[in-house]
Amino acid sequence: MGKKKIVFTGGGSAGHVTPNLAIIKELDKEWEIFYIGSKNGIEKELVQKINIPYYEINSGKLRRYFDFQNMTDVFRVMKGCMEARSILKKLKPNLVFSKGGFVSVPVIIAAKTLRIPVFIHESDMTPGLANKISQRFATKIFTSFEEAKKFFPEHKTTVIGSPIRKEILSGSAARGRAFLGFHSPLPILTIMGGSLGAKKINEIIRTSLPELTSKYQIVHLCGKGNKDDQYSNVSGYRQYEYVHDELSDILAASDIVITRGGSNAIFKFLALNIPMLIIPLGLDQSRGDQILNAKAFQEKGYCLMLEEEKLDRETLVDHLDSIYKNKEKFEKNMKSTQKSSALQILVKEIEDWN
Repeated sequence: MGKKKIVFTGGGSAGHVTPNLAIIKELDKEWEIFYIGSKNGIEKELVQKINIPYYEINSGKLRRYFDFQNMTDVFRVMKGCMEARSILKKLKPNLVFSKGGFVSVPVIIAAKTLRIPVFIHESDMTPGLANKISQRFATKIFTSFEEAKKFFPEHKTTVIGSPIRKEILSGSAARGRAFLGFHSPLPILTIMGGSLGAKKINEIIRTSLPELTSKYQIVHLCGKGNKDDQYSNVSGYRQYEYVHDELSDILAASDIVITRGGSNAIFKFLALNIPMLIIPLGLDQSRGDQILNAKAFQEKGYCLMLEEEKLDRETLVDHLDSIYKNKEKFEKNMKSTQKSSALQILVKEIEDWN
């Protein structure tokens, strides 16, 4: 009997890819794995690093507002559907798994026309447009937030949390401090602005360094192309464009983290019991999903939220001081929360599928 086949899809941001990579790593060897993504998205770079067969399709951006590009993008989506259908007919997978993003829609529609079962996972409090469209074609739907369940058909929706790579939970604080060269008793503050960095956050952190480095040792993951050499010799400050293998150790050593409000990131820090200052993308940059995610976590006592429009040196330092002052309370709230086993649930759901 041949191997079972599964096609993963999802892209446009790292948040639509990294959960797929976590699942791929845990799947039993009986599965033959493929990925369908866009021609130029971040998913292509990330998937090709792990040597999974990658297939490119056209994908237009899906917008909730009027734009003349909507007309041309309709044709890109249609072309993507035809390309995805051709690929799926050739591969004949037993299952398609989607993490959302614009590129997933043509794949899911094509899978439906070929009667291939589709699982989707929605990370945020409210579904993105891609998953709003895809839900009608899905066989099973999984969500990170309980609040998201109401947006999907109840009979095929399950709340499981966010799938997190196992390695991220097994870091060593001692190894993290050694890698960073941090030997002071000052707490460690880690800043993660997303895979591309966050311009305003980066700027405010650097202009606040004199005050911040008197209170914290700082790890600044600033995004590709965003290192600033004039700060390279600041004592107690380390900047990196991106870290991979060392990330679990750095997080194990971290006392506080500054993050965007992406679901995958904040569930990861929740699992690690690291108090957060969440600075979500504003409505001028997103549909508001990060704001809702941050508000939900703040209400549960896991974090403080600071809107980017209100971010300056004073508000940054005040919010960090408040978090550190109440660090034990934040940690207690996080530890008392039943931790998600989303990764194990998804792997079992996939492996049990006939």
